Amino acid sequence: MFTGIVQKLGRIESKRTSADGAAFLVAGLGSGDGVELGDSVAVNGVCQTVEKLEADRIGFTAVGETLKRTTLDTLRIGSAVNLETAATAQTALGGHIVQGHVDGIGTVKSFVRAGKDWILSVRVSKEVLEVIVPKGSVAIDGISLTVIEPKPGGVITMTVVPFTFENTIVGDYRAGSRVNVETDILGKYVLQYISRIYGNRG
Repeated sequence: MFTGIVQKLGRIESKRTSADGAAFLVAGLGSGDGVELGDSVAVNGVCQTVEKLEADRIGFTAVGETLKRTTLDTLRIGSAVNLETAATAQTALGGHIVQGHVDGIGTVKSFVRAGKDWILSVRVSKEVLEVIVPKGSVAIDGISLTVIEPKPGGVITMTVVPFTFENTIVGDYRAGSRVNVETDILGKYVLQYISRIYGNRG
């Protein structure tokens, strides 16, 4: 489990693809930060297992299914990534409960300045939109954000504050950028429960 509060900005140092997936080496997080082999780390909001470890580097392998359902396959050497270690019982829940299980890939429609902040608009699928509520939480590339409101055409809008702009990859977003989207787990459970109870009642 994660909280959607990005701890480090990492950078892809190597990527090696195979029939089983893609192996990555990421600089910016390592044993010096308390990470251990086998730990879970969110990479752009995708939960991955640390397989290689150095003082300031981690290595992990994204399997084929993960590459199909997330944007990790688009990462290249030099790409910046959001990094967060798994939450513990002592972790402050500064964001919201994030599993690192991506629900869909969204596309940035616009990212514009609004005073001292920015407004991020992302187009999402119908399935993702069903679980989105105004003022609810959503993780975009592992960043916990609050939804202002859903808009026509499957677009959700969120405010990005200066600290988030400066300390995550959100500053690299442009119209057309593809992002990992994870909706609030509470909303998913409620939707599934209602579907089971009322889904076959016409």
